[in-house]
Amino acid sequence: MSLPVVAIVGRPNVGKSTIFNRLAGERIAIVQDEPGITRDRIYTQSDWNGERFHVIDTGGLEFGEQDEILDHIRNQAELALEESDVILFVVDGREGITSGDEEVARLLHKTNKPVIIVANKIDHHKHADLAYEFYQLGFEHVVAVSSLHGTGTGDMLDLTVSLFPEKIEETYDEETIKVSLIGRPNVGKSSLVNAILGEERVIVSPVAGTTRDAIDTPFTHDGESIVLIDTAGLRKRGKVYESIEKFSVLRAMQAIERSDVCLIVLDGERGIAEQDKKIAGYAHEAGRAAIFVVNKWDAVEKDEKTMDRFRKEIRFQFQFMSYAPILFTSAKTKQRVGKVLPKVKEVAEQHAMRISTSVINQVMQDAITMTPPPSDKGRRFKVQYATQVAVKPPTMVLFVNDPELAHFSYLRYLENQLREAFAFEGTPLKILLRKKNK
Repeated sequence: MSLPVVAIVGRPNVGKSTIFNRLAGERIAIVQDEPGITRDRIYTQSDWNGERFHVIDTGGLEFGEQDEILDHIRNQAELALEESDVILFVVDGREGITSGDEEVARLLHKTNKPVIIVANKIDHHKHADLAYEFYQLGFEHVVAVSSLHGTGTGDMLDLTVSLFPEKIEETYDEETIKVSLIGRPNVGKSSLVNAILGEERVIVSPVAGTTRDAIDTPFTHDGESIVLIDTAGLRKRGKVYESIEKFSVLRAMQAIERSDVCLIVLDGERGIAEQDKKIAGYAHEAGRAAIFVVNKWDAVEKDEKTMDRFRKEIRFQFQFMSYAPILFTSAKTKQRVGKVLPKVKEVAEQHAMRISTSVINQVMQDAITMTPPPSDKGRRFKVQYATQVAVKPPTMVLFVNDPELAHFSYLRYLENQLREAFAFEGTPLKILLRKKNK
């Protein structure tokens, strides 16, 4: 199930990025007292009273100026509005309504989305009445806040969460493997979906659901229920090419939330881009199983070492995902497409694998005996007991004498020993440390 999306918009220098950072809980957006400093939308997740949601920070909206950067910011913001469920329209509460605010309001009225006017810079309760002026812009909700001090943000978030659309529960049963195809635009995700569905032994269900523009295709393969989630439905509007490239990140995040296995589709012809690493990173952080699928391999000029070189490049660029298998395919010629679904089932099985406590403890003790942990100022890290507490991804809890004595390199060694013993191909592993009570 996808999380709701909240877009923060407004003209430049009204405090949008400061509000974004407060919701993110950290300084992600660049905050500088200079109009137009936020060039691109930035994404984060936030949480309010147990309700998680995405937040998009946008560049300031300016109208009537012929400037390439301003056009880019405007296009970015319009795409953010298109994806959002609730819009926070930030204004300068001390300055009052400006012609720029009126232009932004006209744009927002066309969206038919819930809009909350956030009258920012109301730093003292004596000035709270200044917010009332903004009802003239024609929206039902106005909240006075100080992004600098945090006052009023609780009221703003209460209202934001109350305007989220009703949750639609997914109807797939627990045994169904949900597979998302994620990656930059134009890497061949839709073509790959069509090629996979064209394979023998695949029975496509006539029922398809949509979440935004992600198309769900349920089918069975060798008796196994699978759903393919294709995120390729990006609409090009005018000259918004660069914006669409950024926009693909949010689409990927929403698809990842709903999936068990992510097919990270790379363009064999164009190679690896920074955007690929960002998208793959979300799948890793979310604890999803993953497979790299290098598409368009038919278009690559090759010698006997080309595949090996590309494989090494993936391992170098995605060092944090050394567990993910790599497939080379061509959706156009159907080359090796038949290997995708069998590999999906393998990694889904590893992602949901549960190991008995006694076996985990035996592996841990063997690993520690073979390579004892280093001592720190005369104290040595000790693992007294280990157990698996969750699957998807497999999550181990180690009860230890002192978590602060654990060096990340030793934890990586323990993870590698677990992988050597049980494979865990395609899935991240989580290792949590708990101090064992005496």
